[in-house]
Amino acid sequence: MARYLIRRILLAVLTMFAVSVVTFLLFFAVPTSPAYVMCGKQCDAHAIAQTEHRLGLDQPTYVQYGQFMKGMVAGRTYGTGDLAVKCPAPCLGFSFRTNEPVTDIIKRTVPVTVSIVVGALVIQTVLGVGLGMISALKRGSVFDKTAVGVSLVGASMQIYFFGPILLLIFVYSLHVLPNPGYTSPFDDPAQWFTQLLLPWATLGFLNSAIYARLSRAQMLETLSEDFVRTARAKGLPKRKVYARHALRAAITPIVTIAGLDLGGALGGAVITETVFGVNGLGRTAVQAVNDLNLPVVMGTVLLAAFFIIVMNIIVDVLYSVIDPRVRLG
Repeated sequence: MARYLIRRILLAVLTMFAVSVVTFLLFFAVPTSPAYVMCGKQCDAHAIAQTEHRLGLDQPTYVQYGQFMKGMVAGRTYGTGDLAVKCPAPCLGFSFRTNEPVTDIIKRTVPVTVSIVVGALVIQTVLGVGLGMISALKRGSVFDKTAVGVSLVGASMQIYFFGPILLLIFVYSLHVLPNPGYTSPFDDPAQWFTQLLLPWATLGFLNSAIYARLSRAQMLETLSEDFVRTARAKGLPKRKVYARHALRAAITPIVTIAGLDLGGALGGAVITETVFGVNGLGRTAVQAVNDLNLPVVMGTVLLAAFFIIVMNIIVDVLYSVIDPRVRLG
């Protein structure tokens, strides 16, 4: 296990390095100067030259990348003299549009996205996997047909359609919930819960449809395996057969989907945050694209890649915990 983790961590570091190189080249080695993009059409040649010097864009590309990597470890200073701006480590760049380090923007928006994604993941996993497993055990029953129908409806809906309906009902008509927003759970847990309940319900319900269908299909396949029939033939109780043997084997692919969903969503639940007006990482990235705020875009891309890589490692490790047939070497 230890050797496997070391290999995966080294591979993850190499992958992050490759992603950082490609991302840096895409944003800072383009024919059009990023200084011109960030400065806008109203800037003259002198203003563009000042911006290039302040950002270090007048240096060779490999020097710029070296300064970027150094900033992640030891911090960085943009500009000289009275115009010098310090960006403490880990420095992912400096946004001159908002006049703050990209790291500060990420620290402010990541807790919002994490709160939305983790809450929705709990709902979609419990609801989706629960419905799928029970449907498989009661195949052909009224419950099974109803669950399949509900999952089809959920899979057919979109967040930008279902979300406003919930807002109209629970916020604007019944007035039982406040407008969605974000309050730190350390400051006011009750307000944090009520403000994020609708984003959780929307994202969780729609994603649970996929989990329900996948869980049902996987459970039906597992129930027909030889080891399940052998357990039944030995006279083991149904609950023990289903919980200890069938469920444990059927849930492995679901862990894969859940891990990848979590890693991707942590990079920014764009549509959910936009629909409910919550300023998380995804909405910030979209706004940065609209404003041509390249340092923020690059920082969010690197962070999203980091989340996905880490979740892949976690999923691989969970395989050996959930399914004893899987051995990591």
